[in-house]
Amino acid sequence: AQEIANYAGYDQPDAVRFLCGFGQPMEYDAPILTDWALMQVWAPMIRVLADGFQVELQEITTEVDKRPLEKNVFVEGMGDFETGSQGALRFEVKGIVNGKPLLVIEHVTRIDDDCAPEWPKNSPEGGFHNVIITGDPCLTVSVHGEDSIDPGAASGGNFTAANRIVNAVIPVCEANSGIIHPLDLPTNLGSSQIKQ
Repeated sequence: AQEIANYAGYDQPDAVRFLCGFGQPMEYDAPILTDWALMQVWAPMIRVLADGFQVELQEITTEVDKRPLEKNVFVEGMGDFETGSQGALRFEVKGIVNGKPLLVIEHVTRIDDDCAPEWPKNSPEGGFHNVIITGDPCLTVSVHGEDSIDPGAASGGNFTAANRIVNAVIPVCEANSGIIHPLDLPTNLGSSQIKQ
């Protein structure tokens, strides 16, 4: 699974600057890029995928890369991001099966599209999410969500992610007490969204 985004359109300046580290010196330890955060936020989804595919994980590893801005950038609502400060981040959380990375979550995020030009790019504007299945045949499913109230790919992606949680409230409340595995929840078909 892959997210490619430009956070210039993400209306959360503190998260962009201090959680993700954009505009900070390159040696700044962005909280979201720590091994602890990656293992707490994204590794659980690797475990869910492994359970769904019925494969045994040997380990989960992380890899992080950052790139500096090569020019000054001004972002409306966030201010200036200076040359040499962090302008892009990329991380992978990998589920290793039989010695190979079988299940991978990758984020490529920039504050300016010109930063880290060799990394995967935004298209359409603002960002998108991919599910990439490498095999025979190779398949890529791309999702670009936009919300009518809060335009932009960031909001569309957040609403898409929240949709699963919101629609799980009733089944979780109706379930027996204890831990519920995400794969035990019913599929949300979205039929209530079809207006006739």
